Amino acid sequence: MTSPPTSSEDVRLRFDIAYDGTDFAGWATQAGQRTVAGVLDEALTTVFRTSMRLRAAGRTDTGVHATGQVAHLDVPADALPNAYSRTPRVGEAEFSSLVRRLGRFLPTDVRVLDIARAPAAFDARFSALRRHYVYRLSTAPYGVEPQRARYVTAWPRDLDVEAMATASRYLLGLNDFAAFCRRRENATTIRDLQRLDWVREGDLITASVSADAFCWQMVRSLVGALLAVGEHRRSPTWCRELLTATARSSDFAAAPAHGLTLVGVDYPPDDELAARILITRDLRTPDER
Repeated sequence: MTSPPTSSEDVRLRFDIAYDGTDFAGWATQAGQRTVAGVLDEALTTVFRTSMRLRAAGRTDTGVHATGQVAHLDVPADALPNAYSRTPRVGEAEFSSLVRRLGRFLPTDVRVLDIARAPAAFDARFSALRRHYVYRLSTAPYGVEPQRARYVTAWPRDLDVEAMATASRYLLGLNDFAAFCRRRENATTIRDLQRLDWVREGDLITASVSADAFCWQMVRSLVGALLAVGEHRRSPTWCRELLTATARSSDFAAAPAHGLTLVGVDYPPDDELAARILITRDLRTPDER
């Protein structure tokens, strides 16, 4: 099953999106809640004059930010002319006019950075090879500068980054991350964690985390466990032991949401998109991100 456009008359578009997650109840539409998808779908429905629904690569949680979210949208061909407030100039991107129009309809905490035609086999979620996140902390005695306070977690105690890096290496690879995931019925917790690096620049500590996919609260939980190691409350080998757990561990808390940002999503070449979807659908259930 290759998730083609819903109609032969539909045009599939790729959206690259950024948002400040502070005032959103996550990506996914929820009744009575302000969500990123809800705000975007409303703006797109207004522009195209027909009901629209974006599908994203990663359904980020409440308070989580994005600079590299990717989504796709199927637009009826007869609604596509509604996207243009003017004909693109020579050398200008086809949907630059739509990007500008959406900028006027959207609130300042969410931006559509780019829009492009996508192959029929492109699926923002199921075609993805991997997702990339960063988590930022500050151990400065004053906390975090006001201009960065929405995106960096203030940590009141010093951290041993070398110990955290050692523990991180035990977690890399294809493992069952049940200890780090909030449970979803019938959803697998097996993931291929491909990168978990730590860099310290003065008081700023940044984790770069990449995997084929992440289960619910996995990144924040990984960071939370590693903070326990960084404070010498746990040994680095404790993280390796957590991989034997069959359920979410209560020995640590997930790190605060606002330090986390989705920074990118990787996709295969166009001629490999359909094959990637088949692989992903074989591994994931509908509730997984």
